[in-house]
Amino acid sequence: MKKSLLTFCLLIAVTLQLTAATPIDLYSPDKRIKVSVDLKNKIAYSVTFNGNAVLSNSYLQLNLSKENLGDKPRLSKKTISTVNTVSYPVVALKNSKVVNNYNLLRLDFKGDYSVEFRAYNDGIAYRFITAKKDSIEINSENVHLSFADSVTTSYLETDNFKTAYEILYAKRNLKDVNRNKKSVLPILFGTPKYRVLLSEADLYDYPCLFIKPDGDREVDATFPKAPLTFGPDGDRSVKIKKEADYIAKTAGTRSFPWRFMVITDNDAKLPENQMVYKLSTPNQLKDTQWIKPGQVTWEWWHNAYVYGVDFKSGYNQDTYKYYIDFASKFGIPYIIMDEGWAKTTLNPFEPNPTINLQELIAYGKKKNVKIILWFTWLAVENNFNIFETLEKWGIAGMKIDFMDRSDQWMVNYYTRVAKEAAKHHILVDFHGAFKPAGLEVAYPNVLSYEGVVGMEQNIGGGFATPNNNLFLPFLRNAAGPMDYTPGAMRSGHQKDYRANWVNVMSIGTRAHQVAMYVVFESGVQMLADNPFNYLREPETTSFITSVPVTWDETHVLDGSAGEYIITARRKGEKWFIGAMTNSKSRDLTIKTDFLKKGVKYKITLIQDGINADVQAMDFKRIEKTIIAGESIDIRMVQDGGWVAKLEPLK
Repeated sequence: MKKSLLTFCLLIAVTLQLTAATPIDLYSPDKRIKVSVDLKNKIAYSVTFNGNAVLSNSYLQLNLSKENLGDKPRLSKKTISTVNTVSYPVVALKNSKVVNNYNLLRLDFKGDYSVEFRAYNDGIAYRFITAKKDSIEINSENVHLSFADSVTTSYLETDNFKTAYEILYAKRNLKDVNRNKKSVLPILFGTPKYRVLLSEADLYDYPCLFIKPDGDREVDATFPKAPLTFGPDGDRSVKIKKEADYIAKTAGTRSFPWRFMVITDNDAKLPENQMVYKLSTPNQLKDTQWIKPGQVTWEWWHNAYVYGVDFKSGYNQDTYKYYIDFASKFGIPYIIMDEGWAKTTLNPFEPNPTINLQELIAYGKKKNVKIILWFTWLAVENNFNIFETLEKWGIAGMKIDFMDRSDQWMVNYYTRVAKEAAKHHILVDFHGAFKPAGLEVAYPNVLSYEGVVGMEQNIGGGFATPNNNLFLPFLRNAAGPMDYTPGAMRSGHQKDYRANWVNVMSIGTRAHQVAMYVVFESGVQMLADNPFNYLREPETTSFITSVPVTWDETHVLDGSAGEYIITARRKGEKWFIGAMTNSKSRDLTIKTDFLKKGVKYKITLIQDGINADVQAMDFKRIEKTIIAGESIDIRMVQDGGWVAKLEPLK
């Protein structure tokens, strides 16, 4: 009996040793993607796509203060399974129904930790899981990618970790990227055979991941250290006076953020991905009926300088009533009262003396328009009972600004805000923010994040250009909702742009701006311009305000990152199509085979006018009928766009 038991134990040991010495393969459900995990000295892995090598000898490691998880790993158990579930997002920015189908590899190691890999048809993901008794300190984490080929990268360079993520995309060869700088996520790598979009999901109690070059074909992770003590730094920030040696001190038993890669040979598939949603903690709120995404007016972009009125404009009662009247006229559910509504930025409870906030709330209620208020994150942190007060006042939401950090403390701040806001039925728009990483899935009252070179950057400089705009659907918006603040009615080409905070300009044609409402995704989508400018052009404004912010179905019909895009979205029986181009004019054809067969549609479209190549505000609005399956030829001038609404004829 003892001999049989000894033999059995030896067989188990040999089996585990063989398993560890032999690569473990995990395939996507359609078999196009293969992950091969090698456990000889590290948790190393390689990835192929359509038989082509994408990553080779990449590895992952979690470095604690007392041990390095993944160094000389000792496998104790291996599990492979298949998952195929369906869920329905509370805020459906792409699709009202999401299928989550993947193959899962779980590797349990001696030392009380595990690693999970998922293989999807459109990418891969992995994460660490620990089962330590006490809290642990994470000194660093290796997210080492080694590409099989030389790659180009769409990179967001930053010198330090204090950043609002408002960085212009720069496409270059990885070997030419500045080794002394780092990049925020998402980041895109590519060759003629494949594209790899890298980001993270399910981010809690842990700092954001940054990427730095590590050779001509390699990148690795870097993270902000955990802050320990703070000092004053004005009315909207704090100075970090002392940092820890570690990046995170956290619970010993937990799962860590997913590191995911969307892998495709077609750029048009990048904006369609829902990897963050699929990988994140699901909705944690029992009651979500009060969460109402929608469009919102915004006064700050033009400094509340309305005109064509009989009162002195500014941050005052008459001006805000004017915004409420405008919103009501076009069925816009919200107005934002940005910086200027409060007497100071430090006290979130005291409105500017020029404003009777309670009267405005009541006036908006009569007009079916609710109010979202702007705050600095510091004012919220120092007055965390503000959520309860706003609920009592009848305020719908908060725009919280200037976080400009993504260390562990600040990531936890986002989580605390989302939870407390949800408790009091408050919507949240994070401005001055890092990119979405799953909090908005667990707490769908978080409707949007900035973390982008949006149109507010055109007040003092022409940074929000069509050339940068055409990266956004493929990278930044591919990670989640994006507060770009579209809707400019004073449009110009790059050579015509002039900085101005009274009559602010955008760069791009009128059709380019209107198309953003279909192409870009945000649970709170702004109309950034002066109401008077919208009122004098009702054919444009009525189109913009007819575009939903949530969707039942999304298809990117064609596109190339940084170049152009054509996006089709369905809400109920209506379809919307938005097309945008960079500084190059384009002739494209849209195939409408996604429409219901045999049905005639009324199409209302806005296209670049015949003189839009010179006068960017020139556009033409056309109404006609088409039959499902019919092709539509479109022309976009440089910096141009094209947008259409299709309604079935009964």
